[in-house]
Parts: sequence; structure tokens; C-alpha cells
Amino acid sequence: MRPSGRAPDQLRDIRLQTDVNKHAEGSCLACFGDTHVLCTASVEENIPPWLRNSGRGWVTAEYGMLPRSTGTRTDREAARGKQSGRTQEIQRLIGRSLRAVTDLTGFGERQVRIDCDVIQADGGTRTAAITGGYVALHLAFQHLLDIGVLEALPFTDQVAAVSCGLYNGTEVLDLDYDEDSTAAADANFVLTKTGGVVEVQGTAEDVPFQRRQFERLLDLAEKGVAELCAAQSKALAEATT
Repeated sequence: MRPSGRAPDQLRDIRLQTDVNKHAEGSCLACFGDTHVLCTASVEENIPPWLRNSGRGWVTAEYGMLPRSTGTRTDREAARGKQSGRTQEIQRLIGRSLRAVTDLTGFGERQVRIDCDVIQADGGTRTAAITGGYVALHLAFQHLLDIGVLEALPFTDQVAAVSCGLYNGTEVLDLDYDEDSTAAADANFVLTKTGGVVEVQGTAEDVPFQRRQFERLLDLAEKGVAELCAAQSKALAEATT
């Protein structure tokens, strides 16, 4: 039995609330159970110097956890004077994941920054950030389309992410903190709607896990991402009607 009482292949309650920030071109509050991540997309009329005159745009991300997003207060990284290695790794993952499904030649020499701020953490903050970040990015491009700057949305696919792991000898989908902190193995899967693999991060916390177990985790991830993509599409449809 999982601590939450969920079935092994059951996601947490998923909520993708759009337009939660009136200033950003796109925004989404991504809730995976008790993990809440605010994702905003800001369109800038500039690009990194190395992309100038290339006809290509750029999508990048920043990630951070608010001081009381966890059980005990954590100092802001700005107060420490530098970002942790974990923060840098996660925000690079978010950026790579979103660029994987974006046609960078399709929105001119502009940059879209995705800010992912963890309001409350209960496991899977990076997967929630990627899933919500896609929705925020989609809404930002939709804004550019609505004002006549773009002729079409520059997406090649849809992307979402979910965690899976081995908990008490069973492969389970979408780990919360209670499961993640004691799992024998855990993995984050970033997949596209059409079945493409963007990135897989997997670690054995105890003894090495077997290929058949990994394949079962991938099966669970594909099921979970299909459900997350459906939730993204539903949220976007409601936001644009």
C-alpha cells in the first residue's frame, strides 16, 4: 500500500491552473498533489549574443524554491550569493525539455524565459515545473499569435514529465516525498506526447535495479505522461475559449 493509498499506476491529483499572473504573457500553477509550482513565461525582444542575426529564438528557464516550500525554512539562494548545483541542473533540464518541442526558427529573434518557483514541495518539483512550464510557454506563444506577431504556434510536439520509482518492491508512478525519500530507485522521465524520449534521469538508491524493472517504470511513465498531456490540452482549451 502506498502512503497516499493510490494504485501503483495512479497519478496524484493534477491541477493546471492557467492565467494566474496578470503580467506574464503566459502563466500556469502546476499542482501535483501537494507539490505546487508557479510557472510564468516572459517574452523578451532580445536573444543571447551568440544567436544574433541567426533568425532563431531561444527558450530558457530559471528554477527556485521559496523558503518555506519545505518542512523547514531554507535560505533564499540570492542571500547565499550563488545557486546550488541542484538548482542549476534542474533549470537546465527544464530549458532543454521545452526547447525539444519548440521550433526555434518559428518566433523570430526573441527569447522566452520560463520562471518556475516552487511554492510548496512534496516530491516531483522538476516534473511539475516541466509540465506547467509547457503550458505557460504555450500561452505565451498564443499571446504572440493573438496580437499578430506570429502566424502559427512554433511547436513540434507536446512535452510533460513524471517521476517513477521502486517503492516497497513495487514499481509506482508519480512519487510524493514519503515515497521518494525511501524508494529503492527513482527516475524522472521527460517524454513527448508522440512517444519521444527527451531525457531520463534514473538512480538506484540501494541495490542496482534490473532492466525489466526499468522497462516497467518506462511503461508507467508513458501512461502518466499521456494523462498529463491530456490535462495540459484541457487546461489550454479552457484558457483560450
